[in-house]
Amino acid sequence: RIQIVSNPLEDVYVLGSRIRLEQALVNLIANAVKFNRPSGQVRIAVTQTADGQVRIAIADTGIGIPSEDLSRIFERFYRVDKARSRELGGTGLGLAIVRHIVEGQGGRVWVEANTPTGSRFVVRILVP
Repeated sequence: RIQIVSNPLEDVYVLGSRIRLEQALVNLIANAVKFNRPSGQVRIAVTQTADGQVRIAIADTGIGIPSEDLSRIFERFYRVDKARSRELGGTGLGLAIVRHIVEGQGGRVWVEANTPTGSRFVVRILVP
């Protein structure tokens, strides 16, 4: 019951491994769906920036991330809501893997949280 919406996607090319980048993006989209509200929405936007990078933003209307957890969410095994994470499954490794993949390809990933109305994860990758 989660709606996934994207802007018209342009063809963009980035430096790096297609398989690894796909793994990172699937992880972010799966989290946006998993931690969303019933009948929520996930928005995906891909744009080329003025400084020659590709910006991929994945925003959700979910439960959000409390500000006190923002500095730790990319740590291995860190879970924001331990009780809910057990209920939904997962190891707490997903965002650490995303960070490792993105930074390993010369990019950057961060989160812009909006509790209680959701989160936006942003990935910036270099273009060839």
